[in-house]
Amino acid sequence: MYRSHVLVCGGTGCTSSGSQQIMVKLRDELGKQGLSEEVSVVQTGCHGLCALGPIMIIYPDATFYAMVKEEDIPEIVSEHLLKGRPVERLLYDETVTPTGIKALSDTDFYKKQHRIALRNCGVINPEEIEEYIGTGGYQALGKVLTEMTPDDVIQVLLDSGLRGRGGAGFPTGMKWKLAKQNDADQKYVCCNADEGDPGAFMDRSVLEGDPHALLEAMTIAGYAIGASQGFIYVRAEYPIAVDRLKIAIEQAREMELLGDDIFGTGFSFNIDLRLGAGAFVCGEETALMVSIEGNRGEPRPRPPFPAQKGLFGKPTILNNVETYANIPQIILNGPEWFAAMGTEKSKGTKVFALGGKIHNTGLVEVPMGTTLREIIEEIGGGIPNGKKFKAAQTGGPSGGCIPTEHYDIPIDYDNLLAIGSMMGSGGLIVMDETDCMVDIAKFFLEFTVEESCGKCTPCRIGTKRMLEILDKITKGQAKPEDIDRLEELCYYVKANSACGLGQTAPNPVLSTLKYFRDEYNAHIYDKKCPAGVCKALLSYYIDADKCKGCTLCARNCPANAITGSVKNLHVIDPEKCIKCGVCMEKCKFGAVYKK
Repeated sequence: MYRSHVLVCGGTGCTSSGSQQIMVKLRDELGKQGLSEEVSVVQTGCHGLCALGPIMIIYPDATFYAMVKEEDIPEIVSEHLLKGRPVERLLYDETVTPTGIKALSDTDFYKKQHRIALRNCGVINPEEIEEYIGTGGYQALGKVLTEMTPDDVIQVLLDSGLRGRGGAGFPTGMKWKLAKQNDADQKYVCCNADEGDPGAFMDRSVLEGDPHALLEAMTIAGYAIGASQGFIYVRAEYPIAVDRLKIAIEQAREMELLGDDIFGTGFSFNIDLRLGAGAFVCGEETALMVSIEGNRGEPRPRPPFPAQKGLFGKPTILNNVETYANIPQIILNGPEWFAAMGTEKSKGTKVFALGGKIHNTGLVEVPMGTTLREIIEEIGGGIPNGKKFKAAQTGGPSGGCIPTEHYDIPIDYDNLLAIGSMMGSGGLIVMDETDCMVDIAKFFLEFTVEESCGKCTPCRIGTKRMLEILDKITKGQAKPEDIDRLEELCYYVKANSACGLGQTAPNPVLSTLKYFRDEYNAHIYDKKCPAGVCKALLSYYIDADKCKGCTLCARNCPANAITGSVKNLHVIDPEKCIKCGVCMEKCKFGAVYKK
């Protein structure tokens, strides 16, 4: 019986910061102090506050240590674990108050969250099936197989109001019902764990922190629609997630929670992994199935829909990781419990990956209907360096930019669509006044141009032409009529592309044109970038009153574009300047400026 448990984040973010070495050092130090039998070291999934990794939490007092280094371990062991005195300098600063250490659940980052999909992430060891079972794992599967009919399961999902968390928001229960209605000698359950949106890592964190929740939900889905085989399509760039899925599948088979005659009910179900090669288009359901079949990932025309004719031509359902992660809890707690959260048409919670210009980078899970302002200002900690909020991009390359005027919008599927954005899988990139919205639109369009499979002409050529126009605008080479051409192309590509990649590719452009047209006009008419981002429209200068002639700018200029002698005014040659900004960065007197 251990008196303390030390939970160390083993997610990708913390692992890249050295959490694995920290665990090795911790076990070694515990051994030296004779505490190995008293203190347990537990590797967990992501805790959410990714910006503060490596993260370590010590129970039973829930002491939260942030940005832990190997050299800090001896002090933590000798002071905290041996003498019971927390090392205050390493504590997450918000938990330190004049009256003592505040509970993690009372911090701004956590107190407004409600974790369902992420409920076990950061709590259990994802590589130990016993820990998942100890938190109620596989009880939902047992209940389904012994007490419910397939129709009962589907009705529970319909009553819960659960909609797909992969972006489109299609009712999950309806998708399962359509697949069940189609008779076939074989049916399939698929999971989209490809997660190709820039800045998105919600599904990865569930796979790394709670893989059995996915296996349990997929098995429930197999029972509900009459399938005996499941496939998890996961991107190969997620090595930790892939390893933990393999471990989880093997453990579930050993305990006969996967395979033949599960719980002695006669129901059999197996799950296999398929690794994706990083193609964004394989997030589209039919392209994903084509890829699982061993072919190049290109979308198929619909109808027929996958519920009729999907993987290998058989009825198939496909949901993403977050959607599945909600299902065991819905089965155990009832549809009314889930439907009581969220808004009228968007039930439950949503996981967001907060990134960009924000203090608390990381994962959050909040009830649908939480406002954008609450997520950014209260949970996210606001914009760093005293900058002002300018926009937030939701839905990645398929979504749009939400401006300041919609800062208080309750986030759900319908509200985001109404203002020209979309939920997407849950990436939320925050931008401040130093971001150029034309450049942002160009960034996302570059991504979709690169990721287009090229099967249909509107997407293959239309997005390329759109990118060329945006490139002209950011270089100050565009004419007023180019904006009209750009908008016309956007609507054409949106209406005529074969799949969701092309149909949503114009969204970042259309939303920035709608809310930030003045920035487009400034680039076109004034040949200026108001945010000072577009290099072709920038010039660097040296203020004669501030320059001390220290030569630091000239010595660091990679293009030898700065001339001037010691203690005399320096000058930047605009013909040689490559606008890298090194001179401005190195100047200690603030003499270099751009405009």
